[in-house]
Amino acid sequence: MPRRTPATKDPTAVERANLLNMAKLSIKGLIESALSFGRTLDSDYPPLQQFFVVMEHCLKHGLKVRKSFLSYNKTIWGPLELVEKLYPEAEEIGASVRDLPGLKTPLGRARAWLRLALMQKKMADYLRCLIIQRDLLSEFYEYHALMMEEEGAVIVGLLVGLNVIDANLCVKGEDLDSQVGVIDFSMYLKNEEDIGNKERNVQIAAILDQKNYVEELNRQLNSTVSSLHSRVDSLEKSNTKLIEELAIAKNNIIKLQEENHQLRSENKLILMKTQQHLEVTKVDVETELQTYKHSRQGLDEMYNEARRQLRDESQLRQDVENELAVQVSMKHEIELAMKLLEKDIHEKQDTLIGLRQQLEEVKAINIEMYQKLQGSEADLKEKNEITARLEEKTNKITAAMRQLEQRLQQAEKAQMDTEDEDKKYLQECQSKFDGLQKQISQKEKQLVQLETDLKIEKEWRQTLQEDLQKEKDTLSHLRNETQQIISLKKEFLHLQDENHQLKKIYHEQEQALQELGNKLSEKFKEHQKGTSLAVQWLRLCASNAGDAGTIPGQGTKIPHAMSGAAKKRQRAPKDQNLK
Repeated sequence: MPRRTPATKDPTAVERANLLNMAKLSIKGLIESALSFGRTLDSDYPPLQQFFVVMEHCLKHGLKVRKSFLSYNKTIWGPLELVEKLYPEAEEIGASVRDLPGLKTPLGRARAWLRLALMQKKMADYLRCLIIQRDLLSEFYEYHALMMEEEGAVIVGLLVGLNVIDANLCVKGEDLDSQVGVIDFSMYLKNEEDIGNKERNVQIAAILDQKNYVEELNRQLNSTVSSLHSRVDSLEKSNTKLIEELAIAKNNIIKLQEENHQLRSENKLILMKTQQHLEVTKVDVETELQTYKHSRQGLDEMYNEARRQLRDESQLRQDVENELAVQVSMKHEIELAMKLLEKDIHEKQDTLIGLRQQLEEVKAINIEMYQKLQGSEADLKEKNEITARLEEKTNKITAAMRQLEQRLQQAEKAQMDTEDEDKKYLQECQSKFDGLQKQISQKEKQLVQLETDLKIEKEWRQTLQEDLQKEKDTLSHLRNETQQIISLKKEFLHLQDENHQLKKIYHEQEQALQELGNKLSEKFKEHQKGTSLAVQWLRLCASNAGDAGTIPGQGTKIPHAMSGAAKKRQRAPKDQNLK
């Protein structure tokens, strides 16, 4: 059976489909990676760089070439300048881009414009204004361009999801004029088996429509959240002042709690006044809700819930005021201040509580919608992969053909360049060879000088080592001598102590002998009168001298002298008895 030739497709339609798929992959990959990253994105973040490259290709598709005297002009800055006229809030971006000093080309200004729009989270709003005005776009784009067809509207719908991302990009320091915008397909390719079914393609289209609808709802909810945030901030500032005044009032309430029992009758009048005040507040809330209905038609359900919450809060407020009325004491001077404070505080607290609850509900809705998006995206991944693989294969084949042609041209240029470079290289090698020979001769001379210096240093080190060994020997000898001297000093000190002790003993013995001699001389004079007594005394002295020994200094011993002196002292009373 002969094979059927497939029907030829419009190449511009294929290009648009390819760009749409690449935009889907880049936006989805950027959102997923940014949420997993969990921080503000810088200009060096690879998925963010690839997103800007893809957007640049989408905006360049189908641009008309404008001829001038010098060259052809084909940039995306022209249609982006139209946004200022269509969307007045974009005038700030245009003015800031023109004031940047480093940008010289319109392409660089367009790249800076895209980065600033992403940081403001209004890229989808700006591009939606362009797509609506197709009459103005026809001046810059061909009729088959992506921005003029339905694919452009789909891409703008996908850009709404980028409002979830927080980016902090430095535009001043980057060289946006000379950047090369090349799409890196390796970030989006995955190796799996190819499965294609027509039913799945229909399901993919339905899921994409649901996704766009969800993103539109998310954008509207984000706009309401931003307005509510601004109002909450203003109310919180006024609430802080009132809280301080409340603290002062509460201190006065604590002092006046003892008089509460007597003033319950007056509290009934206060309750009537508060009910009137509640009715006034309800009228104000209803007027505000009517204004909200005119400005926001898609949020009627939220306003009904807000009314219910206001009713519930008013009932809670009545209960709280009844409890406070039991405890609050009212004197004539404090009544006026407390009434004014309670009016302002309760009004703003009710509005704050209602707005906070609305914010929480909006956040919960956003989380639910995002979870549904993730569930739908999980199904889309499997189906997008099947369609993307077939398209990627065709893109690969076309890209490979283009790359081969470019490589052939580059190879021919490279051959010419290499021949010229070889000639120059040979000349440079010869000049370098001569210079190296001269350097080698100089370094050989330096080596000889260094060797002589090394020999001198070795000899000098050997002499130093010998001197060190001699000094070590002398040190060891001196240490031994010092130890001997220390031991001799210890012995000398010990001998000095013994000498002092002996001198003390010697002086004591001399004193004892002097006392003995004095006593003996006195006794000798008294006993000279009687010879008999003298003879007896001499005998006694002789006997005492024989017992005690000789005098110290003539070879006598110290203990014998001590014993003789003691014996004479003992015998002195006996001599007196004899007399």
